[in-house]
Amino acid sequence: KLHSIITTLMGGTGVTVGTVFYVGKDGVLVDQWKALLRILNKGGRGDVFAQSGAALCLALILVTACPSMQTTASADGDAKKAVNVNRSASYASAVEPLEALTAWIVSQLKSAHGSSIGIVVPAMTALMAATETRHLFSASGGIKYLARQLRSSSKSNTPSGGGSVDQPSGTGTGNATVQQLYELTFCLWCMTYELNGSPNIRADFAKDGAAVEALTVMVSTGPREKVVRVALSALVNLANCNAEESPEPAGVTKVDGGVFLTDMLACKLLKSIQFLEDRQFTDPDIVDDIKILHKLLADNYKEMSRWEVYKTEVESGHLTWGSTHTEAFFKENARMMEGKDADFKLVKVLIALLSSKDDEIAAIACHDIGEFVRFYPNGRAIAKRLGAKELVMPLIEHENIDLQRHALQCVSKMMVQNWEYVK
Repeated sequence: KLHSIITTLMGGTGVTVGTVFYVGKDGVLVDQWKALLRILNKGGRGDVFAQSGAALCLALILVTACPSMQTTASADGDAKKAVNVNRSASYASAVEPLEALTAWIVSQLKSAHGSSIGIVVPAMTALMAATETRHLFSASGGIKYLARQLRSSSKSNTPSGGGSVDQPSGTGTGNATVQQLYELTFCLWCMTYELNGSPNIRADFAKDGAAVEALTVMVSTGPREKVVRVALSALVNLANCNAEESPEPAGVTKVDGGVFLTDMLACKLLKSIQFLEDRQFTDPDIVDDIKILHKLLADNYKEMSRWEVYKTEVESGHLTWGSTHTEAFFKENARMMEGKDADFKLVKVLIALLSSKDDEIAAIACHDIGEFVRFYPNGRAIAKRLGAKELVMPLIEHENIDLQRHALQCVSKMMVQNWEYVK
């Protein structure tokens, strides 16, 4: 009922959300919002339907007070006729509850349970309407957890329809619906519109490449055209962002579109884009975004050497078989594995990837470590010192035959002086 009242007020011109929930000459938020927050804080003891509804209602009430939402253009688009529909709402009185609501949403995103998605998606989507709430979401670590949730949800996706306000979609199923995947992608897309204005948001998107990976997965495996459309649009925004409007502080690494394009190449987005070019789409925006991304990715790829492509791929952790995982490549580039500071960073990353849950990634890591051992002077001693042998040995008995084979070859290369004779 409260949601129905709020939506009715949102469409009104006289009595509005601002005039009802923000009182007095200063437009201070009424104390009754605390009752909605108490419902959220009941955790597992609470009713998921009530929690979802309370979160959405609270989000709609609070976002009204955001300065970026205070003025809205008239229907004919004439900015001069803009009217202040919520002039009585005080943003200062809404900051504390906004922070509390945002923290609750992010805490739910951290959860591995699929039911959490259905509870928070409506409220999170509502918060994406305002610039202020998007910044609060980022400051709470929301981008990282949203990307992770989108990535994990896509793996367990069961396209069984979508959720709604009246029925928290996906609650209790452990799987994300197509609608939830769309809404999660939509929220990530909304956040990309703050890239140029915030170095912190650019940095959050760049952390561990999770956001780019999640969006690339949506482009490659998106169950519906609308999911692909929003994911592509978000990737275009990432590829085109710049640091001119809000540069990073002195001493902080610059993050711009070039950084994200490199991450996209590491995630093999170019191959996915080339595949999409052969598909027929009804939405012209998708076709335009495919062309834009293809050109940007192709141009960026041309500027990168084979070593840079390999380095980017390893650092991203998304290993796939290709021309950089061959004997010829390592024969030419083995010495580059030292790194600028002679810390063998890439070798350490490959050793860490031996523990990957993805069998193919672990197999490629075994292969690359073995080739490093073959072609880098004293490579065997370095690999052993860094702990490669201890992690590879158990993989010899792995149930995956291909991984088992590469692990055995890797260990053999560490133990045999002249591998080519054994081969």
